[in-house]
Amino acid sequence: MAQHSAPSALQFLANRPLTPASTLGLRLVVLLVTWSERRRTRRALGSLDDHMLKDIGLTRWMAETEATRPFWDGPDHWRR
Repeated sequence: MAQHSAPSALQFLANRPLTPASTLGLRLVVLLVTWSERRRTRRALGSLDDHMLKDIGLTRWMAETEATRPFWDGPDHWRR
């Protein structure tokens, strides 16, 4: 009985062409996961104290500005 590891199974799937509906579904899932992660990290950023913000090189204003942005709003570009 052959056993496939998860990476080899994923590699097999990655090399197969997707139907348009599958592509759309996958893009939707990626978008929802991205939004969820963005929401989670912005909330966490808003809860950091001033000492922790100083450790990562942010001011309170910068953290609050980022934390209050909506989840669908993409990455901030003020640090270019």
